[in-house]
Amino acid sequence: MSSTQILQPLRLQSLPKTMIGPLLITGLLMAAHLSFGILDTWSKLFTAIGATVLTEQVLHRFMTGSWRNLSSSYVSGISAGILVRSPLFWPFALTGAISIASKYVFRYRGSHIWNPTNFGIVVMLILASDHMAVLSIQWGNNMWAMAVIWLVGLFTIYKVNRFHICATYILAFLAFAFLRSGVTGELFLAEIAPLTGPMYQLFVLFMITDPKTTLPTKRGQIVVAVLIAFTEMIFRFFEAVYAPFYGLFIVGPISIFVWHWLQDRKNTVS
Repeated sequence: MSSTQILQPLRLQSLPKTMIGPLLITGLLMAAHLSFGILDTWSKLFTAIGATVLTEQVLHRFMTGSWRNLSSSYVSGISAGILVRSPLFWPFALTGAISIASKYVFRYRGSHIWNPTNFGIVVMLILASDHMAVLSIQWGNNMWAMAVIWLVGLFTIYKVNRFHICATYILAFLAFAFLRSGVTGELFLAEIAPLTGPMYQLFVLFMITDPKTTLPTKRGQIVVAVLIAFTEMIFRFFEAVYAPFYGLFIVGPISIFVWHWLQDRKNTVS
């Protein structure tokens, strides 16, 4: 089965919203692995998924007394399974567990403030960089596979009204890449090459569009997308390989705090 067949456009109107993310990331996973072999091993992927699902169920049951829908933990598990690179199994499990646990530990006004997988990846890079890395390869000669995934992924995101976030980030990334090229002397094509990798597809399609950790207004979402790309540019000037993860890790929570502060101030004045 080809990646084109796997990623046929979904009839999203007839799907429950909780199914859209799992179906899209499963399609991305299958197309990317069949085309390029991005997975370390299937067993490590299942380790990450098992860790996220188990952590989600245990913590949600403890906190609420009920069982949780598995869609969120499934998406986080696949994301961790794709992104983590290690000869060991425990970094996959620990990244997944930390990702889900962050939703229950770091909360503000009833909701978590970091995209779970982004949080797990950054924490592991800080604490266990000697034992794990993050997928950072490009598609090489398989550009057709990259194009298919981007087109279907963006089409799906458009159908759930998150396309403006992806588009804003990509345009800002390209603009800042042009600026970086002028400052560093690197070729512009080299600066934008990361966009052709599966790491960025996960980042753009899932992390920065996370409904639980993005602002409620379209204007706010657009501003935050630009700020993430700008912060990423600063990290790239210091040759930080995983700059997008650091950018979202910093900008995401700050934007939530600032937005609520402005809303409280507005309500107080009125």
